[in-house]
Amino acid sequence: MGKTTINKLLSYFFRGLLLIVPISFTIYLIWISIQWVDGLVGLNIPGLGLIIILTAITLFGYLGSFFITRPIFEALDKAIRRLPLVNIIFTSLKDLIEAFVGDKKKFDKPVLVQLDDYGAVFKIGFITRKDLSKLGIQGMVSVYLPHSYNFSGNQFIVPESRVRPLNIKGSDAMKFIVSGGVSGL
Repeated sequence: MGKTTINKLLSYFFRGLLLIVPISFTIYLIWISIQWVDGLVGLNIPGLGLIIILTAITLFGYLGSFFITRPIFEALDKAIRRLPLVNIIFTSLKDLIEAFVGDKKKFDKPVLVQLDDYGAVFKIGFITRKDLSKLGIQGMVSVYLPHSYNFSGNQFIVPESRVRPLNIKGSDAMKFIVSGGVSGL
């Protein structure tokens, strides 16, 4: 076999990897997740546990949107907030979930943050709080800068003059950041 034949075969192999690995890994993660959720419910019918949990969450959301049941959920929320240690976990998780899906979405204002004095290094992030007067800080904003290929990031207090709004959807900005600039735009 000649070099061109081997190079073509290698090219086809790597192209096949690019097609198969992401699809296979995604299907595998979905399957493992469904099995894990089914294990929580204790049923041996694949997917039924997931359907039960999704239905229960939707039902709680439905009930929580009525004037009659809303006070019950608010009272439960206040009671949990009074418990030491549990309060920290509960409020952190609630704030994180609200940042993505609640009425108070936090990652919907993508910005470009200047990181150096020369205007040569920038990072995309999200304004999480514009008014820091309760902290005694004026002329500064709170910006969250997510890490690429990770579910973490850092929160910085930066001068407003170093922050420039971006005219893109928050979800596109997050995809762009998390993928290391490979996708999302």
